[in-house]
Amino acid sequence: MDALSDVLRAAQLSGGVFLHAEFTAPWCIATQVNSQLCAPFLGPTAHLVPYHYVLEGELLAALEGGGESQALRSGDVVLFPRNDMHILGSDIRLPAVFGGELMRPPDASGGLYSIRHGGGGALTKMICGFLGSASVQENPVIATLPPVIRLKTEETGSAEWIRSTFQYAADEVARGRPGSQTVLAKLSELLFVEAVRRYLDDLPANQTGWLAGLRDPVVARALALMHGDIARPWSVDELGRLAGSSRSALAERFGRFIGMAPMQYLAHWRLQVAAQKLKSTSASLAQVAEAIGYESEAAFSHAFKKKFGTAPATWRRA
Repeated sequence: MDALSDVLRAAQLSGGVFLHAEFTAPWCIATQVNSQLCAPFLGPTAHLVPYHYVLEGELLAALEGGGESQALRSGDVVLFPRNDMHILGSDIRLPAVFGGELMRPPDASGGLYSIRHGGGGALTKMICGFLGSASVQENPVIATLPPVIRLKTEETGSAEWIRSTFQYAADEVARGRPGSQTVLAKLSELLFVEAVRRYLDDLPANQTGWLAGLRDPVVARALALMHGDIARPWSVDELGRLAGSSRSALAERFGRFIGMAPMQYLAHWRLQVAAQKLKSTSASLAQVAEAIGYESEAAFSHAFKKKFGTAPATWRRA
């Protein structure tokens, strides 16, 4: 089992696109995705990750309150995994206008929200979207991502395909063609996964954390084993042997990268999967307990209540 895919699947990410924007220099806006705005596309979500795809032109992006700015040009994507308020503009030193005040709703035939704003100079076109997740609590990928990620699509080998698909789908949405929202939603999910993979590739050699652990052959193998068979009664000895390491070496490397012992991580992940199953399936408590490796419903209920503060049946109803 690919541990990264398993963790991203557990986050239950779903994408959407809501805005087509055209700016002319000079311009500067402050923006943050509003969950109410996304609700018609996603329904209730626990977390939102906004992104901006540059169709044409260039701009600067930065978190509100300072920090390093990102220079973006045609074909680039910038994502904000924590949905922090951020500044976009041809010159981000200008007073920022709140983006929500500039948005125009779709007309009666459907389509995207839109923004047209600026001083009449150089043109920048963007498509703005989001990914929503109903289950991000302690998700190891979402929790360890930085507040800003830039993806340069030309480095992925798929720049022209992504660019042309985005433009085509946005045009289709603007015309109210059925199915075009689905195309953009799936493309949003693809872009997020590609951004995470690119971020992983570019991590410095001394970086620690869950994503960095995927680059360590022993830790990555142990993660793959646990995610591949979550119900198996794993031991550190068995994991070490199958990962090509001693028990002590696995424990040391796992603690250095992941920040906890292997069995502690497995117990933590089992309960995250259980919470997802309780929310999204009609499986009985006994079935959920068996699926994640607990020998009895009572043992599972005790562990779940200790972790989440309430019994699984009460948690499910809530």
